[in-house]
Amino acid sequence: MTFTIYGPGYSTYVRTVRMVLEEKGAPYELVEVDLLAGEHRQPAHLARNPFGTVPAFDHDGFALYESRAIATYLDRILGEPRLTPGEPKAEARMLQIQGIVDSYAYDAMIRTIFVQRAIVAARGGTVDEAAIAAARPKAELSLAEIERLMGTGPWLVGAAVSLADLWLAPVLAYFRMVPEGQAAMAARPGLAGWFERIAARPSFQRTVPRLG
Repeated sequence: MTFTIYGPGYSTYVRTVRMVLEEKGAPYELVEVDLLAGEHRQPAHLARNPFGTVPAFDHDGFALYESRAIATYLDRILGEPRLTPGEPKAEARMLQIQGIVDSYAYDAMIRTIFVQRAIVAARGGTVDEAAIAAARPKAELSLAEIERLMGTGPWLVGAAVSLADLWLAPVLAYFRMVPEGQAAMAARPGLAGWFERIAARPSFQRTVPRLG
């Protein structure tokens, strides 16, 4: 089977899909699409995804976009380890955490705080401190809720790694690079311990992005 991912290695959602394939031990090709250079708005990528987001995906001619669709598809067609719990309540909890990341955490932690603190600053722009201050409560609430929902298990949904873990890990990898993320994680020892465990997995280590 030939799996191709289209998107930049530095994208959190591209990394999530790559981590799914790494967990499954399945080979794949990453075709870089540089968002910062505007390549996602070019005709070649819009033919894969008319909304211009990443990742886009191809499996032997079967084209997909939207990370949740791609990850769920891969979990269904590939073998162990299964990344979706078989028990309905655990699966629902996984979907809930994925939803928190998609709907609240990503926007606050990455699109606002990380972009302003890391990317805008690195490019010599003026950091929007008001936007950062406005985003912090949502970022901190997201972490508080995820830590509460994970309970005492080693992973976000109990005893085994699930898609929920692969959804959050790339986001926190960036968020921990900025002062607001470091302070928020220091207040969440349960989540900090979880991050140490997920960061030690080969799927995480093999997908570390090259940042310039």
